[in-house]
Amino acid sequence: MKITFLGTGTSQGIPVIGSKHPVCLSANPKDKRLRVSVLVEWDNYTYVIDCGPDFRQQMLRANCNKIDGVIFTHEHADHTAGLDDIRPYFFMQGPISVYAHKRVLGELTRRFDYIFETENKYPGAPSVVQHEVKNEPFPLADLVVTPINVKHYNLQVFGYRFHNFAYLTDVKTIENEELKKLKGLDVIVINALRVSEHPSHLNLEQALEIIKEIKPKRAYLTHISHLLGFHDVVQQTLPENVFLAYDNLQITL
Repeated sequence: MKITFLGTGTSQGIPVIGSKHPVCLSANPKDKRLRVSVLVEWDNYTYVIDCGPDFRQQMLRANCNKIDGVIFTHEHADHTAGLDDIRPYFFMQGPISVYAHKRVLGELTRRFDYIFETENKYPGAPSVVQHEVKNEPFPLADLVVTPINVKHYNLQVFGYRFHNFAYLTDVKTIENEELKKLKGLDVIVINALRVSEHPSHLNLEQALEIIKEIKPKRAYLTHISHLLGFHDVVQQTLPENVFLAYDNLQITL
C-alpha cells in the first residue's frame, strides 16, 4: 500500500492569505501546505480521502490519472469543496463512487445538487454513486475498511482503518471503544493542529498522547497550522517514530 499526502494543512492552508507570520513566509517547501487529503493506493486501486478546495491542483501534482472513489471524513468545506473537480475522472470513467456518513451525503447533495440529481441533469455535470458509511466495517475493492468514530468539537467525524494503516483528521476526542480499533497499526496519520489548546482539534501534546497509548510502529502528524511552527524545527522535538507529514510525502506499507 502506498500513501501520498496530497495536503497536510489546516482549513486555511499555509501560507495563510495576508499573513506575515514567519512560517507563512518560509521558503521551505515543507512549510507550504495545501488542504488536508491523502491518496491511498494498493494493487490497481486508487482512493482519495477527502476532496477539498485544492483537489484539482493536488491531482495534477500527483499525476493521478484515475480514482476508484472518494471517501469523506465529514462535510466541512476544506474536506469537500473540490467535489466538482471529479469531472475529468467522470468523463473518463463514468460515475464516481463516494463514501460518507448519511449526514454528509445529505450535505453534499444540498451543496452539489447538480451532481447528485438524476433527472434533467446538466450534460457537463459529473455523476456519483453514493455509499453510506456506518460505524461498521465495509468492503472497499478487495479490502475491508473499518470506520473510526470520533468527535470534532461536537461534530461526528469518521477516520478510517485500512488493514494496518489508519487515517484520522479533525479529531478532538476519541472514545475508548474507538481507540481499541487502532491497536496493532503499522502506521497512523492523525491531526496535530498547533502547540496550544484548541476546542475542536488535537494539539501536539494530545496527539502524542494518543500515539503513545495505541503504540503504532510509525505515526505521521497532519492538518497542521502555521502556529505549530517550522517543519524542520518541530520535527527535531518529536519521538523517533513520529514524523511531521508534508505535502507530496509518500510512504509505503
